[in-house]
Amino acid sequence: MPDEETVHEAETKRSRRGIATYLRRLANALSRGEPVPADEEQTVTVTPPADPTMEVEVEREGDQVTLELELAWTEGEDDIDLDADASKATFELFEDAAEKYRWRLVHDNGNIIADSGEGYASAQKAEQGLDSVKANAPGAYVVDTSKEDDGVVSEGGSDATFELFEDSGGKWRWRLVHDNGNIVADSGQGYASKQKAKQGMRSVQSNVRGAGVERVE
Repeated sequence: MPDEETVHEAETKRSRRGIATYLRRLANALSRGEPVPADEEQTVTVTPPADPTMEVEVEREGDQVTLELELAWTEGEDDIDLDADASKATFELFEDAAEKYRWRLVHDNGNIIADSGEGYASAQKAEQGLDSVKANAPGAYVVDTSKEDDGVVSEGGSDATFELFEDSGGKWRWRLVHDNGNIVADSGQGYASKQKAKQGMRSVQSNVRGAGVERVE
């Protein structure tokens, strides 16, 4: 029998909504046939075949309950990547004309999908701002301010909330507001429809964690 090797393991305490966000990220990658990120930074990915074996197990030991979900398959070439770059975006950190530091999140297709929305006094402060976006965007609640009941339209779990709104010019935008009231990111552009704005926001949620940071002039 071959030796068992653990190539990645992580244990964290998460809210139910935070867990749902993580599982949704995995489900989206599985449905598209893309490498599945195992860690939050998206540096460890696995690529299951079309029909792996799935096992769901509920155990009870004393007063401890465990729910385990497991996919198993015969490993193929490049099924595991321990040095992955699953994000399709890069943070660009730069100094603007007013000598303030800003960041923008640029998709591999060249589109700017988020920016800092404000200038920071130092590069360090700007990096702290983008770190907050990395930490909070993937699991943030989404509130559609165009609805009368201001209802949450998707589940999340973080210290920030996405606000989806229509601006005075009839364009749709989003902003990511921290619980302390600070706007830590915004869409950087207006979209022709609410659906397009949501797609842009989802792209940020999918790519922000594993995005590298580059200093640009």
